[in-house]
Amino acid sequence: MFENTTYGETNVTRERNIETVRNVFRFFEQRKFKEFSKIIAENGKWVHPYHSGLFAPEVVGKKEILKVFKNMAANFDEIKFPIVEMLPLEDPNRVIVKMTGKLHLKDGGGLYENEYLAIFTFDEQGRIVDWIEYYNPIVSAKAFGLMDKLK
Repeated sequence: MFENTTYGETNVTRERNIETVRNVFRFFEQRKFKEFSKIIAENGKWVHPYHSGLFAPEVVGKKEILKVFKNMAANFDEIKFPIVEMLPLEDPNRVIVKMTGKLHLKDGGGLYENEYLAIFTFDEQGRIVDWIEYYNPIVSAKAFGLMDKLK
């Protein structure tokens, strides 16, 4: 009645997707943008439900996401995203991750720290098709001098 092949395939898919989530942050920290772009689907989306007017509510397409990441990285001397907790879901193509951001602004601009919760959804090839990211926009606004932009 129950076959191990489905369970085994599910585990392989889940582990592959967990490793991809780790690589998202590893590649960003190391500024490996070519490698980063390979794990995003062509039509992938990066969504910020609580952007509060500071940033785009969503970025659509691999090229656009890569462009945003390159522009963001240019503002920091050092980028660290330690993973606090990885929460794989029953669906092996969905993973939730809790992490912190510790980014040193260029030219002695200080340390930007925030907490994040992200939900990743993958296609059958293991590329990210949907990345929903939650964070505290007030912390971001204070760090980047954007308090007047909050909505």
